[in-house]
Amino acid sequence: MQTARVLVAADKFKGSLTAVQVAERVTAGLRRVVPDVRVETLPVADGGDGTVAAAVAAGFERREARVTGPLGDPVTAAYALRGSTAVVEMAEASGLQHLPDGVFAPLTATTYGSGELLLAVLEAGATTIVFGVGGSATTDGGAGMLAALGARFLDADGKPVGPGGGPLAELAEADLAGLDPRLADIDLVLASDVDNPLTGPKGAPEVYGRQKGASEEDIAVLDAALAHYASILGPDTAALPGAGAAGGIGYGALVALGARFRPGIEVMLDVLGFAPALARATLVVTGEGSLDEQTLHGKAPAGVAAAARAAGIEVVAVCGRLALTPEALEKAGIRRAYALAELEPDPAVSMAQAGPLLERVAESIARDFLLR
Repeated sequence: MQTARVLVAADKFKGSLTAVQVAERVTAGLRRVVPDVRVETLPVADGGDGTVAAAVAAGFERREARVTGPLGDPVTAAYALRGSTAVVEMAEASGLQHLPDGVFAPLTATTYGSGELLLAVLEAGATTIVFGVGGSATTDGGAGMLAALGARFLDADGKPVGPGGGPLAELAEADLAGLDPRLADIDLVLASDVDNPLTGPKGAPEVYGRQKGASEEDIAVLDAALAHYASILGPDTAALPGAGAAGGIGYGALVALGARFRPGIEVMLDVLGFAPALARATLVVTGEGSLDEQTLHGKAPAGVAAAARAAGIEVVAVCGRLALTPEALEKAGIRRAYALAELEPDPAVSMAQAGPLLERVAESIARDFLLR
């Protein structure tokens, strides 16, 4: 019998295992049943948190920069570099993880540090930048990022407006002439699983503001402020797909930096070298913490499954929690999903014991798909 070649291309189990740890546990479980199985691991991400880690696991160099956090305090942010290609995760500079527990600043949190992170990448010599956006603590339309890159946002008195989305209501002039000239010569790819517009019922404040601590009043203030901001930067630009990503940082990147929007998982599969790895596989194992309706809309497992199905390679998925029907899985290109909840129904215990449980799940995959 031909030796199986398994490609493990899964995202993290948020709160339990990194994508690298998922790959390690799946590999261990498979080899417990089929010791000679060939396993190649390619941890993946969709542009949100974990994107830099996935790039580093694929061979990129991890680098760090000291930048301004969302509340104005200095933070250390990582990025990944290989040759002239960089992978930047805006959450590393401006993400919710930099907020103290229970502390939010929906009106004043800034993306200034994300701009500083882009400057660090330019200094490192990158000419292609994959800009993963998600997990932000901010709703400032990318104004802070652009300010760090040399733009000026002035009120009616010619003074700089304050940080965050709220003060953009006072914006009278946006001067982009001072943007770093190196930006004109780079390929900036906005990698996101979110295609929301900047404002309105599906816009950044309304859809994502609450998770950043915004009250209903704050949401109304932010939506009006961002609409005003967009009216100054350019008419009819607020509806661009992806403009609402990460509190509107997608808008700033698209309108002022000439970024091009692509679904995050598609970009990352290209950057990580998924196609050649897929060509070597006879079975693909993908997954993430929760397989649900969101998975089907641009999340990593759906992207992996679609690419594998197009290549005629069978796909199975692992997850902590499964909320998709067999029909939905089949439509997504996933032959079968294995959930930790099937072994341990208590969510808290399942998360705490995710590693050993995932190895047991991988043993079942090996028995079902590698011993036939």
